[in-house]
Amino acid sequence: MTVSELLDGSPIALGNAVRSGAVSAVEIARATIERITSRDGNLHAFLSTSEAIVDDARVLDERRTRGETLGALAGVPIALKDALATRHAPTTAGSKILEGYVPPYDATVVQRLRAADALFPGKTNMDEFAMGSSTENSAYGPCKNPWDATRTPGGSSGGSAAAVASRMTPAALGSDTGGSIRQPASFTGVVGVKPTYGRVSRYGLVAFASSLDQIGPLASDVRGAARVLDVIAGHDARDATSSRARSADPMTFEASCDREVRGLRIGVPDEYFQGVAPEVDTSVRAALAALETSGCTIERVSLPHTTYAIATYYVIATAEASSNLARYDGVRFGHRAEARDLASLYGKTRDAGFGREVKRRILLGTFVLSAGYYDAYYVKAQKVRILVARDFERTFGAGVDAIACPTSATAAFALGEKTSDPLAMYQSDACTLPASLAGLPAISVPCGPTPSGLPVGLQLIGRRDDEATLFALAAACERTYPPRPAPFGNRA
Repeated sequence: MTVSELLDGSPIALGNAVRSGAVSAVEIARATIERITSRDGNLHAFLSTSEAIVDDARVLDERRTRGETLGALAGVPIALKDALATRHAPTTAGSKILEGYVPPYDATVVQRLRAADALFPGKTNMDEFAMGSSTENSAYGPCKNPWDATRTPGGSSGGSAAAVASRMTPAALGSDTGGSIRQPASFTGVVGVKPTYGRVSRYGLVAFASSLDQIGPLASDVRGAARVLDVIAGHDARDATSSRARSADPMTFEASCDREVRGLRIGVPDEYFQGVAPEVDTSVRAALAALETSGCTIERVSLPHTTYAIATYYVIATAEASSNLARYDGVRFGHRAEARDLASLYGKTRDAGFGREVKRRILLGTFVLSAGYYDAYYVKAQKVRILVARDFERTFGAGVDAIACPTSATAAFALGEKTSDPLAMYQSDACTLPASLAGLPAISVPCGPTPSGLPVGLQLIGRRDDEATLFALAAACERTYPPRPAPFGNRA
């Protein structure tokens, strides 16, 4: 295979080619830089690029020449959401308040990718502090969808999704608090995985809502996403929420892609199809019919507390954001405004450094945590969160192996379409929020496109720690709907 074909294909084929010496890591690194240079001008998927990628690739080639065994992701370019700490490279979280900030350490997931010999071409665009569903809240300008540059790639991991969809990189990391990996994956036609909460260490992730945030992969294909998750998953003592639980399946996630799906029971909740655009409904139901042809049993189920998920999420997430973002005060790191006293320093720094959506969520979170409102809003939201989780427990307890639904109620919407209406933007997360509240694993895998050619995602939600079943089902779906690279979005 040529270098171009490898970059267009699976991360697995690319890594195997570098390990075998069929292609050099330097060739891959240089071709990646060329792609970013030629394709990203209009998309704005990247906020920064790495000057060191060719040098790192040269070290890999030298190690292979000496007979050393290279890692599972040898030479695979993996873009990193700019909320992940990287030593020697800026980490802004899409915010002016962190402009120019360079952490002194790598996030755990970055360390694990380095150990697997991945290459890092750069940091990707995102909604500021991961607060958004369209990557229009980035302080550095919006990212565009490679399928149609007049549309959003989704958010908050829109830059990572756009980088993979346009094949600037075959894989990327994002973070998912309420759907920020899955919804962009759906909008751009790539695979996006939100692992079980605690499956992947959050150490080095710029925090939004700590009880919800989870790091996961986006990739050009299911098996590639599985290999990346195999590398980054696992307990980390530096993250107090990191789980020691093992997968429900003893196989690696990659090996699970070959599992037989015949006999699996898939629950389809009526609540997730309310308000879904007709073309999305048609695509998702066609994908379900294909899984049924593969031997799965499709059955209707009910998750009755789904209707409360949006309100519950936006109370809990904003409360946690209010607490987490208090650290950005102009004293320890990041932007510092000129001021005569400490109170003015805090106020001026945050006013200049935070964007409108971040300020909105801090205010909402501070309100629901304030005296007289804590019980009425925050405590009540936590109780409803338990009810949402129990809906899933009851359904899985009845023998359902996975839940299937649309990832998003619509295909990618136009840039600017919802920026003036925050509530309409928040509705974009209706299908992804419940799994986040319950801490469950979920995958978005492409199914049939809309009549106009825009991607549509099928979301698969699994039992806690059972990503393996989701990868098996997603791989079966992918056999009906093979990966499609986007046309780069250069027709704005």
